[in-house]
Amino acid sequence: MAFVTTAWQDLDASLADQAAERDASGSVLLTRRGEVLFEGCYGLADRASGVPVTPATRFGLASVTKMFTAVAVADQVNAGVLSLDDRVLDLLPPASRPSTLHADVALSHLLLHTSGIADYAEEDEDTPGYVEDYASLWVDRPSYSMLRPIDFLPLFGDRPPYRPPGERWQYSNAGYVLLGIVLEHVTGRAYVDLVQERVFDPAGMTSTGFLRLDEPHPDVAVAYLDPEAPGGPRRTNIYSIPVIGGADGGALSTPRDLSRFLDRVADGSLMGPLTDVMLDPRELLGDGYRHAYGFFYYPDGRYGHGGGDPGVACLVHRFPGEDADLVVLNNVEGWAADLRDAVLRTWREVST
Repeated sequence: MAFVTTAWQDLDASLADQAAERDASGSVLLTRRGEVLFEGCYGLADRASGVPVTPATRFGLASVTKMFTAVAVADQVNAGVLSLDDRVLDLLPPASRPSTLHADVALSHLLLHTSGIADYAEEDEDTPGYVEDYASLWVDRPSYSMLRPIDFLPLFGDRPPYRPPGERWQYSNAGYVLLGIVLEHVTGRAYVDLVQERVFDPAGMTSTGFLRLDEPHPDVAVAYLDPEAPGGPRRTNIYSIPVIGGADGGALSTPRDLSRFLDRVADGSLMGPLTDVMLDPRELLGDGYRHAYGFFYYPDGRYGHGGGDPGVACLVHRFPGEDADLVVLNNVEGWAADLRDAVLRTWREVST
């Protein structure tokens, strides 16, 4: 036991040194069967006021939010409002869907990233519409005008599809935006309110929500962009992402809340009888990676999601065989993977 305690203490000291050396900040949590194995907080949540990161600090989640959208869809399927095989064409009126939408695109295609629809923030550099810098989308378009999923439709609604649905996997932010439009249309509720009520509240995620960047909220980490030149100042990301999150990204949460979410996904509390269907990794991505309905699978069997926005980096993993969760949240870029890997190495060392 003394060895285990010392190993975690050494890791904590090493990560604190890394944060100082790399001008990085963030939070990490490793739990197993509900017990905290390691928790670390490093750097500043707000550099202007000198507020440190604590376990209560809420970080932007970027695309980690897609898991919440998937769970919200599952909830409506369980309620009999939707079916995974429903065609989007049958669910939405023409003004609320892409004008170029293939007639056979179903909710299952959107969840699996196999819809073939054009993206508004394309991440494949070999595809037309590729966006190297997400922040560039908001140079000539006010980020504060992006309030609901339907507000994103003009960014991709008239673009020709890449291919018919079901042919192959290609990550799609627009696909999850479209899921948000569907959820709003069939429930008559704002997406952010629906997810709060049907996902966050049942999971006990009391510190999680969709918060506007231009409103003061307690315990929120300010996200910082890399300096434009070595030694230069960091800037916040307030002009680099939409003012409030939506169906494809942008909720805020803490590591402990995200661990609760993963636990409630795993035990079936959130998705009920649809849990096994949603977590079935049916799409092969290569090199042992797979994709289920809203969840990525790693070669070692863990599942979850990552997220990256300007000034935001997140990794959220569930290890089903060990009933364990690992959450890494950063309000700077470039440290999350190293932080995660350091925790995993120590966990393996103390577990042998």
